[in-house]
Amino acid sequence: MTRRQFTFRCEGAQLVGTLDEAAGTTGLLLVTGGNEIRAGAWNGQALFADHIAQAGHPVLRFDRRGTGDSEGINGGFRSSVPDLAAALAAFRAQCPHLTRVVGFGNCDAASALMLAGGAGCDGLILSNPWTIEDDSEEAPAEVVRDHYRRRLTDPAAIKRLLTGKVPIGSLIRSLLSALRPAPKAPEGLAAEIAAGLASFSGEVRFLIAGRDRTGLAFLSKWDKTDPRICTFAEATHSYVEPAAQDWLVEQVLEVLRN
Repeated sequence: MTRRQFTFRCEGAQLVGTLDEAAGTTGLLLVTGGNEIRAGAWNGQALFADHIAQAGHPVLRFDRRGTGDSEGINGGFRSSVPDLAAALAAFRAQCPHLTRVVGFGNCDAASALMLAGGAGCDGLILSNPWTIEDDSEEAPAEVVRDHYRRRLTDPAAIKRLLTGKVPIGSLIRSLLSALRPAPKAPEGLAAEIAAGLASFSGEVRFLIAGRDRTGLAFLSKWDKTDPRICTFAEATHSYVEPAAQDWLVEQVLEVLRN
């Protein structure tokens, strides 16, 4: 397996990508979330890309405009459609043997792929899509219920409750919010990403970390009966747990091999 860096253009800016080469004809376009650079936190995406490439699939990671080593202005995930298109074109140019490309994104990278209607990819793996429009937004009922379910299995938390160390007013407000009904249809950003995905005809798989507020917030605004949803109950947002990492790699490889 060979790893190399290269540059490509996006609306006049020079972007930098890292390609893990492999002989397979299905490749993975790895899209970073937030302002994360292509190596990922603590080199996590680089290690993930190596796993996938070792299994025979080329992987392209890149810094979108205004992040990492790439030029341009950072406009956030909502302005990344040109970056995604440029990266996909560069991936195909660097690996002309590819017949299929699957896009993978976690958090707002998943939302960016959905807003872009798949961004020209043949398949999508969408992990913990970002649907929270305001940091002050009230936590969805699913998040609150998950919090208290875990707290009720924690002896220290139960002791604090029984000894009066938990503010009753806050507790009551939280419990009432846990009883809120789910919205009947997606709203706001959730509605936008749903509309974007509606135009995509390729394979889609949603991956949800069961201990992640972002993933649970997405579920609160999505059809929970969607058969494309796969959940790992004990995973946190970036799947740092060893078992969760193994599950993530297995899920991605399954889509790549389809």
